[in-house]
Amino acid sequence: MTSHPGGGDDDGSAAEPEPLVCARCGTRAEGPRPTWTFSVEGGARRHYCEACSRDNLRAIEGRLDARWW
Repeated sequence: MTSHPGGGDDDGSAAEPEPLVCARCGTRAEGPRPTWTFSVEGGARRHYCEACSRDNLRAIEGRLDARWW
């Protein structure tokens, strides 16, 4: 199978993932952060560090649909 020029199936370079930055306090993640919270607000992806997630847990829970309870 051939690819069109610029098809980019395997160009030999792996793109570096963007480091996570907390949307509230600006903390930068230094690697995988399974304890961070992910949110889509107004179509924008936002990540929140563990500290900000814990500090704002009630506000986060308050935005969940009733079916989650």
